[in-house]
Amino acid sequence: MPSVSLPNLKQIKNIVLLYFLWTRVLLASYRHIRARGVTGTGLEIYTRIQRSIVYLLLLLPSSRTKVASELSALRTTLSAKLAPPRPHLRRDLALPEKGLSIEEVDAEMEKLANLGAEESVNTGRGEDWKEGRVSGAVYGTRDTDEIIVKAYSKFTVSNPLHPDVFPGVRKMEAELVSMVLSMYNNPLGAGSTTSGGTESILVACKAYRDWGKRVKGITKPEMIVAASAHAAFWKASDYFGIKLHSIPVDEKTRKVRIDLVKRAINANTVMLVGSAPNFPDGAIDDIPALGKLALKYKLGLHVDCCLGSFVIPFLEKAGFECPEFDFRVPGVTSMSCDPHKYGFTCKGVSTLMWRDAEWRSFQFYVLADWTGGLYASPTLAGSRPGALLAAAYAVLISHGVSGYVESTTKIMNSAQAIKHALQTSPILAADLYILGDPQVSVIAFSSKTINIMKVGDQMSKRGYHLSALGGKTGGLHVACTVSLTNAEELIKELEEVVTEVKNAVPVPGEKEGTNVALYGLGQTAAGPFVLPQIARIFLETLYLA
Repeated sequence: MPSVSLPNLKQIKNIVLLYFLWTRVLLASYRHIRARGVTGTGLEIYTRIQRSIVYLLLLLPSSRTKVASELSALRTTLSAKLAPPRPHLRRDLALPEKGLSIEEVDAEMEKLANLGAEESVNTGRGEDWKEGRVSGAVYGTRDTDEIIVKAYSKFTVSNPLHPDVFPGVRKMEAELVSMVLSMYNNPLGAGSTTSGGTESILVACKAYRDWGKRVKGITKPEMIVAASAHAAFWKASDYFGIKLHSIPVDEKTRKVRIDLVKRAINANTVMLVGSAPNFPDGAIDDIPALGKLALKYKLGLHVDCCLGSFVIPFLEKAGFECPEFDFRVPGVTSMSCDPHKYGFTCKGVSTLMWRDAEWRSFQFYVLADWTGGLYASPTLAGSRPGALLAAAYAVLISHGVSGYVESTTKIMNSAQAIKHALQTSPILAADLYILGDPQVSVIAFSSKTINIMKVGDQMSKRGYHLSALGGKTGGLHVACTVSLTNAEELIKELEEVVTEVKNAVPVPGEKEGTNVALYGLGQTAAGPFVLPQIARIFLETLYLA
């Protein structure tokens, strides 16, 4: 019998080293380069080298002094704008020694509720959000307040964590989810509510990560996301350790490039992402094409409809064209929708929908051997405000299909009017152009002839708060709401502002507006290092007492 030569220790070490190099370095590098392309990878390397150099330059005493001075000035400006001294209001930095009476509390609440109106008095306008001048942010009107307050008051102490104690809340939440599933053409599907679109996306990504691990044995999960998708996907990537491939959109259509999505798919991919519509420019990705890829490679496909919410499902009923985007598309496995946007419920209610209960099971968290007993929760939160769910349920059943078709018609007529003006107005069409082909409530535009951020700053001075977009193109967008339906007034103001910006003579030493300053900084080499510090200062300012 011939003897078998066993590998010695050195050979074993070499085999282990080769395996490590292949799985951790060579294979990972190949997949990374394949997803981004040689040019894209080269640009990444160049950018990293550039940022390393800039980082070292910013460490120089002169640079550090200049940056610190500018950030200090910004902190002062933000504090004065967001948290100015208000001597006529109480200032409670600790619990009062003696509690206030109901009348005293109500009086204080009245003062706080009127702060916005008080600080707009010098403009000659009412509060901008009440007058319908704010893009997005406030989607409904005060018409639903009475419904919301009455429903909320009946369930103020309720908590869905205890369905046996609050059976009415359990029933409302289940039916709310069922109503939204029906809207998105999956009445036999499964879902849950969350606190907002961000949590819906986070929970979906967590579920796909766990699905990939349990079903496919994937320990280094990756997701493929359009560059125009919601920032919550990047947040989920950081939170849950999922590598994110950001795929460029087509510059003309503003839809994610399907060819690049396909190229980025590999054995570690757990999910694809599409938007209907996306936040920046209101484009609807090619969901059927993404669905085909998801089916072919056996992947999850999440379609984010948080912004489309209660508009996009009613487009056809309202007489507008609408591409395929929902569960009728084979391959779509999950969707997110925010009733607290165009559903007009109070903030704090979103829904996460799944094709079936099996998919939904991966979002659940269960701890069987906790000393406090069995612990199980459907989403990130434990205790949740049942009153918000009650208010949302009340608003949905008060509107019904007819109510949402009516609101969709108003919103879309406004959006179409703005879109038409941007294309045909002699003043606007000469200097502005629409990004992509928006089909829902968001209209985004930019310019190749004038500084679009100056346009945004001037519109803000007139009370119209349009969202500033980042990226190479930059731009502004308006998210039409039932409040922002006076398209003619907005168009008139925009025409005047474009004319002003176009004919303005630069004034030496003049301070640029917020949009211009931040966008200009973002385009500099120092932007990636300074902008996070600016964001941190902004967040810290929110908690100044």
